[in-house]
Amino acid sequence: MSYMPTATIDAATIQQWIAAKLEPKTIEEELVSKGMDAPTISTHLKEYRRLKNAKRQFRGFVCMAIGAFLGFISCALSILNPIPELYNLILFGLTSISILVICLGLYMVFE
Repeated sequence: MSYMPTATIDAATIQQWIAAKLEPKTIEEELVSKGMDAPTISTHLKEYRRLKNAKRQFRGFVCMAIGAFLGFISCALSILNPIPELYNLILFGLTSISILVICLGLYMVFE
């Protein structure tokens, strides 16, 4: 049984890369210049992509929640009709906005 040392991933460095919005190619070049081997570089790049996508997915879920809440408010106000003059604005305007926000959230999650 061969023992292969695991590469330690520095979370602070990866957060710096995300904040600087570096491309994976740039990160790979930086790691090669530090003398890291291919499996270690691959591990760092996977973790970078995972954290970057997790941030986007979180924003997507927040957008979907906001859109769902707006849709619920639109539905409730359309049924109750507290201000008859605003019925069309609430029914068509607020519902359309909620659908757009939900679609934006879905795009962020599934991209």
